[in-house]
Amino acid sequence: MNSDDPLLKILACPLDKGPLHLLTPEDTLYNPRLRRRYPIIDGIPQLLPASGEQVSDDEHESLLKRIEAGEASEVT
Repeated sequence: MNSDDPLLKILACPLDKGPLHLLTPEDTLYNPRLRRRYPIIDGIPQLLPASGEQVSDDEHESLLKRIEAGEASEVT
């Protein structure tokens, strides 16, 4: 999945319905508000609440820096 995929415009976090950030090259969607990461497997976002994974404080800070540096694309 890449940042210009039209599917990304309609995706939202299943828990708070807010925007997600596409992280590449990991192919994951990240919600910084809830600190949850959702995998993309074979190009298909896994957006069931149970598919999400809580990230540690250190990883959250690292991901925020990447988002602020423009290394991640906002979805929706």
